[in-house]
Amino acid sequence: MSAPLSLGPARPVPLSAVNPVAQLTAVVVVTVVLLICGDLVTPLVVLAAELALLPAAGLTRPADIARRTWPLLLSAAGITWVNVAFGSLDGAAAWQSGATWGVRVIALALPGVLLVASTDPVRLADALTLHWRVSTRFGYGALAALRLVPLLATEWESIRLARRARGVDAGRNPVAGARLLAGTAFTLLVGALRRATRLATAMDARGFDSGVARSNARGSVLRPLDGWFVAGAVLLCAAAVTASVLTGAWHPVFS
Repeated sequence: MSAPLSLGPARPVPLSAVNPVAQLTAVVVVTVVLLICGDLVTPLVVLAAELALLPAAGLTRPADIARRTWPLLLSAAGITWVNVAFGSLDGAAAWQSGATWGVRVIALALPGVLLVASTDPVRLADALTLHWRVSTRFGYGALAALRLVPLLATEWESIRLARRARGVDAGRNPVAGARLLAGTAFTLLVGALRRATRLATAMDARGFDSGVARSNARGSVLRPLDGWFVAGAVLLCAAAVTASVLTGAWHPVFS
């Protein structure tokens, strides 16, 4: 059985020194710019900078990068193919349009991968409740949910192996494979709902929904590095837009 995918870093990585709310602010800045632009140059410049941050997030081995990004790459490939196959453009223009959408999807989602790979969920919950004044019920409820995500991968593998041990196998029949996949997903959903119900009851029993203001034992501090990180994200977006304008590729989506 493969090891479950952990959410936070197993050990501190360089990007862990940046406060989670600073990383989230940088993500918001990049997201706004990428949602506005409709050209290929801007997301390419942003994506190049994001790829350069992979080692800082502790993602140096190709296997680790592939494990965390394969759904993202699959989605980008699907969006590219749909735009090429069913778009109104033909030839090279169709491929450029499809590539633009695919690169934008990767550039939009990769900052989330970097955040998850470099940030401990507990630090994220503390930072959100202290700096962004997120309600503790929501912040620590989200933390508890994030802690359960690796268990879903483990439980999926357990269900799959248990069914194979009982002789339930689709073989090479795609219809049977789809039916088996749907059944496994439904079983996983039922188990997740039961676990979430037990967790919510346990958290309420420990006073998470008491309405009393909660203190924070660990704390969360914003340092100059966090401001520089956000400023770097703003400068990166400005450089990407400038490069797009200078090359004549700038094309906002609302034009």
